[in-house]
Amino acid sequence: MRFSLASTLVVTLAAQATANSWFGKTAVYDKWHETELERWLSDHGIPHPAPSDRKNLQKTVSDNWHDKIVTPYNSWDAQSLTSYLTLKGQQAKKGTEKDAKSLAEQVKAYWTETEDSANQAYGSVKEWIFDSWSDSQLKAFADKNGIPVPQPRQRDSLLKAVRENYQSAADKLGETAAYPGDWLYSSWSDSDIKSWLDERGYNVPQPTTRDSLIASLRRQSRLASQNAQGAYASVSSSAAAAQSSLSDALLNSWSDSQIKEWADSNGIKVPQGSKRNELLALARKHRARLYGDSASATIESAYGAATSQAGNQYNAATAGFAGYTNWIKAQIGLAANTAYESGKSANNVAASSASSASSRAAASVNSLTGAAAKAASSSSSSISKSAASASSVAAKSAASAASAASKSADKGYNAAAASASSASKSASSAASSASKKAKDEL
Repeated sequence: MRFSLASTLVVTLAAQATANSWFGKTAVYDKWHETELERWLSDHGIPHPAPSDRKNLQKTVSDNWHDKIVTPYNSWDAQSLTSYLTLKGQQAKKGTEKDAKSLAEQVKAYWTETEDSANQAYGSVKEWIFDSWSDSQLKAFADKNGIPVPQPRQRDSLLKAVRENYQSAADKLGETAAYPGDWLYSSWSDSDIKSWLDERGYNVPQPTTRDSLIASLRRQSRLASQNAQGAYASVSSSAAAAQSSLSDALLNSWSDSQIKEWADSNGIKVPQGSKRNELLALARKHRARLYGDSASATIESAYGAATSQAGNQYNAATAGFAGYTNWIKAQIGLAANTAYESGKSANNVAASSASSASSRAAASVNSLTGAAAKAASSSSSSISKSAASASSVAAKSAASAASAASKSADKGYNAAAASASSASKSASSAASSASKKAKDEL
């Protein structure tokens, strides 16, 4: 079969287009200014001729991009590799603790950066480079660059303002923004940079110069952002699980009428003739209203603090990569405690109900005589036992949920579990005491 020149040309162009779509994506650094290409090479300690033409600079960046950005862990030392595994909730395999090559293979299994994700990230640096800044550093940047920030200056509004005005700030200074220069950190002192590096377990370059400090900060910012986001996602999940378990315990301790009353007070329509399982399902659907979203608010607050420099408390809890997780967990403990208090409240309600029921029964018995009194006594005993049983069930549910929350949130929740158990015993004791008192009065 013979192909015409036109047919051959069409096939060739189609093949070229296909190759371009598969392998020919434009690398983000191909759009960088020459100064940014040189800056990136200098930050990563890669020799390059000076002065260099753009073509040579791009090729040098391209030759090193994968090793430095996509798989940088291959050049990490054993301590950094072990710390990263710890951050991911993993332990180095026995016998490999000092073997960097083996540790790198283990890290590879949990590494999330790819060629595409790196290309996308460095295509919009403003979306993540501020993640690890403290609130005061964000404020200083906004003030220095004349960026208005709504009051009150909360972290979310600060981040939104600096991101939206990042490009215009660079333009006003005549600076590049794709891979930013030292202008981005002009409001940081040398000690600020040293603290940032030290808190995250990154080596402070020696000998120390401002240029070398900023180069190290700029080089590590992407990983610092990923670590903070990963830790946030992990503890958010744990806190959410704890919140769910404890709210189930609270709901299970309520009577049908209490659930209906709660639904009515929150504007939740309850279909007529709803059975208990339907009432519980409806309540769980709106479970956030049980706590007013206090746990989620605490989580958001913890994340904002986790991506910031939080003074002595942060420094004491932070030990390299793993410090992110440990410190945020300490903060998330507040969320678990909030949920636990609601669970403990269920015990108190149950105990109070038992006591009230026994008291009412006792009062009724006092007004009766003879056979009526005996009948009331039997009724009182039945009511007391039922109330005590309800309290016991609620107490066990809350204790079980608190235990589950404790396991989900590691050591931070152990205290909550112990408190839940103590509260449960107190509730049961109170109910039992009320019941005994009613019987004695009979």
